[in-house]
Formats: sequence, structure tokens, C-alpha cells
Amino acid sequence: MWKKATVSLFVALAIILQINVAPVQAAGLQAYIDTGDSYKFLYPNGWVAVKTTKGADIIFHDLIESSENVSVVISQVDKDKKLSDLGTASDVGYKLGKNAIAPPGSGREAELISAETNEVKGKTYYILEYDVKLPNAHRHNIASVVVSRGKLFTFNASTTDRRWAKMKKVFDEVINSFSVA
Repeated sequence: MWKKATVSLFVALAIILQINVAPVQAAGLQAYIDTGDSYKFLYPNGWVAVKTTKGADIIFHDLIESSENVSVVISQVDKDKKLSDLGTASDVGYKLGKNAIAPPGSGREAELISAETNEVKGKTYYILEYDVKLPNAHRHNIASVVVSRGKLFTFNASTTDRRWAKMKKVFDEVINSFSVA
């Protein structure tokens, strides 16, 4: 009797786990979890982590389209600061565009296309979209920004303008998957 109950329980658990994992696999995404900094996100299958530079905590890029990437940058803020203390979504989006995506002297220009606010599990996230002009190229960036535990987390996804139409839906899923504890 106990054997049948145990087997039934394992079968039910396997079915439940398969149902919960299937949407991620079907979408072609896999999970990355950073337990040290307490954040997680989804990224496309076939992408690989690369050595980080200039303050990025983690970077993944496509093996074929190597300029297509996602990254997390963590900055310190006062422990008592909330994201809204840094400004509205548009204010933060404008500052991020001018100071990080297209800093002075970089030869890049970033135009903030949209700035939205999302509330998820008691945390405020700003979702920012940019059109970025480089000297010889044109890119699209989407970012998710959140403050938690005295840190400003910026999660960015970027691709060429040529690939934007194909990647927009995937990048929307990836950006919206970003969460911090």
C-alpha cells in the first residue's frame, strides 16, 4: 500500500514539475540564479556567460550574434533609498541613458523610447527602452531597474536594430523575468 502511494506521489510530482518547467523550455529560455547577490532572470538557450568588464556582475551573449547580450550591473545606493527616491521611470531612464548607455565621449546617443513602472511582489521595477545610435551601427536596449538592500540593480538586454523585430518578444520575456530578493 505504501509503495503504491509513494509511486503515485512521485508520478504526480513529476507531472507537476514538468508542467511548471515546460513553458520556460518551450520559450527557449533557461534560468540564471545568483544566490550571492539574490537575483535571477531568464536568458535564451545557447547563450554563454562571458568574462565581465567595467562593473558588470554577469554578461551572457549569443554565440552566433555575439553583440546580442544581457547583463547585470549592481551599484550601491543608500540603504534607506527606494527606486522612487531616485526619480520617476522617465527621470531614471534619462539618467541611465546619459550616464551608462551613452556616456559623454562614447560616440553613442541613447534616446529613451519608453519608461514604465511595474510592481512585482512589493518591489518597484522600471522598464526602460532605448534606441541607441553608434557611429557605425544602430541598437535597441531594454533595461529593468530596481533597488533592493541598498543596491541599484540594472538588468539590460541589447541587440542590433537589424535583429530587433525578431528578438523583441524574447527580450520582453527576459526583461520581465528579472527579479531580486
